[in-house]
Parts: sequence; structure tokens; C-alpha cells
Amino acid sequence: MAGTEDEGSYGATAQAAIRRPRSWWGRKGTAAKVEAYTRISFQFFPVIQLLTALFSLAPVPARSALPVAGAVLVHTVAGFRLTGQALDWAAGRRAQPRRLLGAYATWSFVGAALSALVLVKLPSEPPDTYYTACAGTFVLFLAFGCGLCVLVLPRNRQSLVAVLVATFGGWALGSLLLPAPAAAALALSTLFSSGGLTLASRFSVWLLHAVYELDEARHTRARLAVAEERLRFGRDLHDVLGRNLSVIALKSELAVQLARRERPEAVEQMAEVQRIAQESQREVREVVRGYREADLFTELLGAQGVLSAAGITCTVTGTPTGLPRRVQAALAWVVREAVTNVLRHGNAAHCRIALTVPPENRPGDRPAVAELTVENDGVPSPSASPDGATGGHGLAGLRERLAAERGTLEAGPAGASAFRVVARVPVPAQDAPGPAGVPRPAEPGRQEQE
Repeated sequence: MAGTEDEGSYGATAQAAIRRPRSWWGRKGTAAKVEAYTRISFQFFPVIQLLTALFSLAPVPARSALPVAGAVLVHTVAGFRLTGQALDWAAGRRAQPRRLLGAYATWSFVGAALSALVLVKLPSEPPDTYYTACAGTFVLFLAFGCGLCVLVLPRNRQSLVAVLVATFGGWALGSLLLPAPAAAALALSTLFSSGGLTLASRFSVWLLHAVYELDEARHTRARLAVAEERLRFGRDLHDVLGRNLSVIALKSELAVQLARRERPEAVEQMAEVQRIAQESQREVREVVRGYREADLFTELLGAQGVLSAAGITCTVTGTPTGLPRRVQAALAWVVREAVTNVLRHGNAAHCRIALTVPPENRPGDRPAVAELTVENDGVPSPSASPDGATGGHGLAGLRERLAAERGTLEAGPAGASAFRVVARVPVPAQDAPGPAGVPRPAEPGRQEQE
């Protein structure tokens, strides 16, 4: 919250990012971006196979090259489908595509066999480019077939078996149609090519799983923070009410027994029950008041930490030093509710919290107003809009709390892709300020998870 020059420029950058409409890529979370990058990368694998095969087959006579080119095209289309369904399976959205996996693996060997047949049927003493083209297409079928098939295999041991099957299958297929040295060379090329593609595929799937686990852990951390606060509040209530309710139950039972015997001590016992009940009511009010009237400084730091943990860049400017306790309590509740809406609604990437405190040496006839602004770029859809946009109770409750301090609350869209909450509370000169000597927070964290 220190108003340094770097922080001001960063806050301006974050505010400009809030104002700017977000693109398709910008609206995605971190895990979704990694998945999209992985999906796009693997979609290029069949394209690379197709372009490489067509370029290699260019010197081969059309009558011999067209069947192989057709097989490559079918293999490419099947590779597109297998890649999409394999990544959906890796993300847990569908069942394992076993039939497509079997069909794609079978067609890989069929295409390799067709390439070897073309090489056998070439005219006597063909140019070396003919051999290179057919041999390269043979390896492409087996290498890319193995590299994409391992996307659907759940274990690394199965991926190793797939590489061995592609290698020995290529060697056996080549031995039936080609001389032994040529078959061995094709098998060796298949081993290195399929092994490299298999490593890339397995690493990409592992990375995708790791990112999804980290994303789930981040959401779990936010949920645990909320659950911990609820447990703390419940524990405080239990400590306050547990013993008193037990005493009330015992004294009430005693009063009933005394009343049945028409003993005058029953009145004393009921008076004691009344006193304990009133004391419990007062203690509960203190617990709730302490929960609701949190320190504004603590709320600002907590909001920054929670938003950063959720992958939202948060900038905080201003310090609550000198504000009266009642004003801090009202604005602290605004911070809680606004940050909750940012986490629950929309898909924000940036959030700006700005606190403006009136100067101490202001003119006496000039009203002092503390202003708090919470703005984010996660504009929700109509079906999941904030409370203020749908007439719910969250922002309506804030208006009631601020009205008790003669404050106002404004909430609504700000531009094309932002939502802004502005709270203004008058600062009475006669009110006692908040705790003096509150340390200034460290420079806001600039962590951004995309």
C-alpha cells in the first residue's frame, strides 16, 4: 500500500488491463491455457506428418505415390480425432477411446506396409530419392502412430511396450518385403523417431495432469481458508455458549423440580437462568461484533493474499491509518463482500483496491469522506451476476451497513469488461481514530498466475 512510483505505474497498468476487453486467450485460466497449448501442439503432429509425407513423395511417380498419399491423409484425419479424444480422456471428460486407438494403430501398420510395397514395386534401379521417400513415409506411419497412441495409454510401461511394438513390427514388416539391411535401417529409424515422440507425448500429458492438480490445490486452499474461518467462528461460539447453556439446562431442570414441590427457591433459580441467558446474549453479540468489525488493514492484506492464491493479480493502494474504528469496520465489510464476489462470480484476472483517506489538515468546512474502490475485470454472465446486479442480499446488506454510518455504495459495470464497487463513508472529526502505529504493509505482491 506504499505509494511508490513503481507501484503507481503498476497500478495504472493493472487498471488499463481491467478496462481493456479480454481476448479468448485472456479469459482462460492457467490450467485451461496449458490444456489449449497442449492441444494445439499435438494437433500439429498429424499436420507435420502429412506435409512431410507429401513433400517426400513428390519425386515418386504419381501412380505409385497416390495410394500412399491417400493412406497418409486417412492417417492424418484419424490422428486429429485421436488427439482430441485422448486429451479429453486425460482431462477426465470422457472414457478411454479404445476403439479409435485400435483403428489408428492398425492403420499405422497398414500405411507402413503400403509404403514398403511401393518401394518394392518401383522400376529397376530407381533414383535414390525414391528410396528415401518411401522409407521416410514408412517411418512416419510407425513413429507418429506410436507417438499419438501413447496419449491414450495410462502407464509409462505401456508406452515403452508401444515403442517396442512399433520398432519390432516395423522390422518384421520390412523383412517380409525388403532386404535385411534395409529392414534393419528402417527399424532403427523407427526406434529413435517413435521414442522421441513418445517422450514428448508422455511429458506433455504429465505436465497437463500436474497443472490440473495444482489448480485444484489452489481452489482447495481457498476453500480451506473459508472453512477455517467458519471453524474459528464456530469455536468461539461454542466456547461462549457451551458452558452457559449447560448451566441453563441444569438450573432450569432444578427450577422445574422445585416448582413441582412448590418451593420458593424455584424463583431464584429462574432468575439465575435469566441472568445467565442475558449474559450469554451479550457475549454472543461481542463475538459477532468482533467477527464483523474486522480491522480494515487486516482485511486489505487478507484480500490481496486470497486473490493472489486464486491466480488473480491484485493491487492495493492507500492505507487506513487515522480512520475511526466505525469507518474501518464498515469499509472492511465492503472489502470482504467485494472480494467474495470476485472469487465467486465471473473469471477475473486483475483486481484493483484503492482506499482514499481524507487529509488531516483539511479545511473545517470541507466534509471528510473515505472512499474505497474495488474493481475487477471478471464481468459475470447474466446467470451468475453479482448480488447487486440481480437484487440479491450481499450488496444490499452492505448498503444497509453503510447507511448506518451515513455512507453510500455504488456497484455496477465499468466499461466493457469491468465491474466496480465504490463505497463512501463520512469521517466525523470527533470520532476516535483507529489504533495508532499500525505498520504499513509491504509492497503489494505482483504474482500473476495465468
